[in-house]
Amino acid sequence: MMKIRCVVERITYQNPENGYTVLKTRVKGYEDLVTVVGNLLEVNVGSVLLMEGSWKVDAKYGRQFNVISWEETLPATVYGMEKYLGSGLIKGVGPKFAKRIVQRFGTDTFAVIEDNIGLLIEVPGIGNKRIEMIAASWERQKEVKNIMLFLQEHGVSTAFAAKIYRQYGNESINRMKENPYKLADDIWGIGFKTADTIAEKLGFSKESFVRLRSGIMYTLSELADEGHVYARKEQLIFKASELLEAEESFVVMTLDQMIKDEDLIREVKAVPAEKERKELPEEAIYLPPFYFAELGTANKLLKLMAQPAEDRLWVQLMKARRESGNENLSVDVSRIEQHVHMEYDEIQANAIRQAAFSKVMVLTGGPGTGKTTTTKGIIAAFRMYGLKILLAAPTGRAAKRMTEATGLEAKTIHRLLECKPPEGYQKNEENPLEGDVLIVDECSMIDIVLMNALLKAVPTNMRLVFIGDIDQLPSVGAGNVLRDIIDAGSFPVVRLKRIFRQAKESRIIMNAHRMNAGKMPDISNGKNTDFFFLEREQPEDAVLEIVSLVKNKLPGYYKIPSSSIQVLTPMQRGVAGAINLNLVLQEALNQERDGLRRSGFVFKLGDKVMQVKNNYEKEVFNGDIGFVESVDMQERMLTVNFDNRSITYEASELDELFHAYATTIHKAQGSEYPIVVMPVLMTHFCMLQRNLLYTGITRAKKILVIVGTKKALAYGLRNVTVTKRNTLLRERLEGNSNSSAEG
Repeated sequence: MMKIRCVVERITYQNPENGYTVLKTRVKGYEDLVTVVGNLLEVNVGSVLLMEGSWKVDAKYGRQFNVISWEETLPATVYGMEKYLGSGLIKGVGPKFAKRIVQRFGTDTFAVIEDNIGLLIEVPGIGNKRIEMIAASWERQKEVKNIMLFLQEHGVSTAFAAKIYRQYGNESINRMKENPYKLADDIWGIGFKTADTIAEKLGFSKESFVRLRSGIMYTLSELADEGHVYARKEQLIFKASELLEAEESFVVMTLDQMIKDEDLIREVKAVPAEKERKELPEEAIYLPPFYFAELGTANKLLKLMAQPAEDRLWVQLMKARRESGNENLSVDVSRIEQHVHMEYDEIQANAIRQAAFSKVMVLTGGPGTGKTTTTKGIIAAFRMYGLKILLAAPTGRAAKRMTEATGLEAKTIHRLLECKPPEGYQKNEENPLEGDVLIVDECSMIDIVLMNALLKAVPTNMRLVFIGDIDQLPSVGAGNVLRDIIDAGSFPVVRLKRIFRQAKESRIIMNAHRMNAGKMPDISNGKNTDFFFLEREQPEDAVLEIVSLVKNKLPGYYKIPSSSIQVLTPMQRGVAGAINLNLVLQEALNQERDGLRRSGFVFKLGDKVMQVKNNYEKEVFNGDIGFVESVDMQERMLTVNFDNRSITYEASELDELFHAYATTIHKAQGSEYPIVVMPVLMTHFCMLQRNLLYTGITRAKKILVIVGTKKALAYGLRNVTVTKRNTLLRERLEGNSNSSAEG
């Protein structure tokens, strides 16, 4: 083992999955650049590294230094100082000013910035405003470096340093020492395991209350990520004990204390025993936000059903029913057909009549069954009577589609509710929405927390129309809200089943219905089809074909840009997973050289990217897709254009973005794309399910190309074992929850 000190000149390669990195560095005493290999995520160009490791000779790449451990230090040479300052780490200083500063102060540069920063005024072009920016950035960087050193000492990735500093500021290290488990609660991206690593190094006992409490909270969060609104008590104890490697008795004691402290809510519900004719109690353990969201959703929906509407249509209809004695009297659909220049079949006409006298109703159906045209009829009926209509959808793309289809403005639910951090939603019980009807599309995507927030803002005299396809994947967040509302049987539901003539001409739509019924799709290809299947057995061959399709074949034949083609894949990982596909597609489609690095990824001008967490401050949400429109290497910032809105990100915020040349099918819910390319291979077997394939192919508007094997398709279509989600919404809506809560 030996030590070397080097300055990072360039980053040749980084693997984001395992952190393996290849650097070209300058080392004192070596004329040529030295190649360094090892786990070096979060290293920047210009960084000075003190590394411990050994030399090795690679048959292909020659002599390399193999790193075992490393730490970052401030450079001591004039050259190193210039490289460090010019790397973009310090805001206000790029390569140009770095050169000027170092030329003026030489090896005293860092001492001047640290102790007498006002002297920078002597450097040509630097004014007081820039000096203030440099001073603030230097202090921040210094504190971030202290946090990085602290994390390195405790064997934790330094990738979190800037986030921790943004959350706690100069108190960061004290907060981590006091209770490292708070990191998991307070900072997105830091989980229990990271916090646990720090805690172990700090000497926290495995049986300490803060550790057990954090592990239970983490287990519940993990279950929520799987779609569960609550955990069954025995399920929670088993999973938490496994995670914590602790005795169940310790977990049970901690759980009881958490319920007593009202950190968690326990509800004892009566569950029918399968074999015996008696009811057995089951204990459901909730994180409070999920408990109140489920309870609030059920109560508000039942309240809405119990209260009459007050709009002109409702009043006239109820009066006409009383006077005529005809309880089935509704709007004249033939008049609406003339108004919208459309003919409706009996089920569609029934949906329009149903909407006219419903407070809450659901319209559901697959692709090509006329949900959009029926919605237009419902809107026309309401508008004929002067009702004020609000339209909403869970995602920006779904809202945009709704606007295009109806000609009325549709908003995302977050924008409808006027989300403003840190206060939250401005529209709520005290400040409700104004209007007569709220129509919400893509409701299968809405989780229990968002549904509760939406319903809070709905006044009791407003009507609600939910539209969605329950055969798609359920929401990414906890709950199975649309299905629970339908299954409860407490609200009118209209199911559209007939596939219309125009839709029958689309093989995408016909195959979607075949696949939803568990039948193999028609994959005969042909010149006039919109559904293609390309047989590729090996994942590597599939990836090469996908790149060729996206870069050359499809844009050339259909005369559209590659950016209009979306690759959708069942998984994140693997050769044909989203992570690797993004790397190869970026390399093929974006020839820009410079970009900002984060966790092994490079974000370059023109990149297609997706926001992967709700950021209420920036008003961008999980699943939003945009394009990088500028990269500032000096300030280490980039700007992304989301539907003509420019959003700026600092380098430390880039973990909120993923490349989106390829995305998972889950992430594509609620979106439609002109052309979709979808790998379906046996390497995806653990994710292949019928509703996943159905959701994927129904994202394609004009052309779908599946690249893979018939075996994988058949496997996915046979697999209908969807994990049942823990939710009591249906029982609450039926009035059968028969339970008592404590906590």
